[in-house]
Amino acid sequence: MKRRDIIKAFISGGTVLFVAPVLLTSCETQDDPGGNPGGNNNSGPLTVDITSGDFTALATAGGYVVKNGIIIINTGNDTFAALSATCTHQGCIVGYNNSAGNIQCPCHGSVFSTSGSVITGPAATPLARYTVSKSGNILTINT
Repeated sequence: MKRRDIIKAFISGGTVLFVAPVLLTSCETQDDPGGNPGGNNNSGPLTVDITSGDFTALATAGGYVVKNGIIIINTGNDTFAALSATCTHQGCIVGYNNSAGNIQCPCHGSVFSTSGSVITGPAATPLARYTVSKSGNILTINT
């Protein structure tokens, strides 16, 4: 073997050693990408006034908002769902698809029900779910 061939083999092998770990972990499952339950930034209840400008989408069935790492959805009949807005696969922020009635991740196509369970992967774990209570126009989400 020539000296040039040995150097090429060394460089190729070294490159593989550095690149392989990145490729093998690029779609690794993360149950807690935010460092806390559901990636939520709260330490206590979150209150939302659905008549407030930022939350008026919640006044109608099918409307949703994302606040402090939580997706809040008006599921109709004066009921609301509150779940972690952070996909359990790679940590992307999910959105609600009103026509399909489910929560979708734009990054890798995971689909979740409004109860947080996984409908379609690659996510393997459900979204964290929070209890919601309503008093007048105020929603209280217990995180």
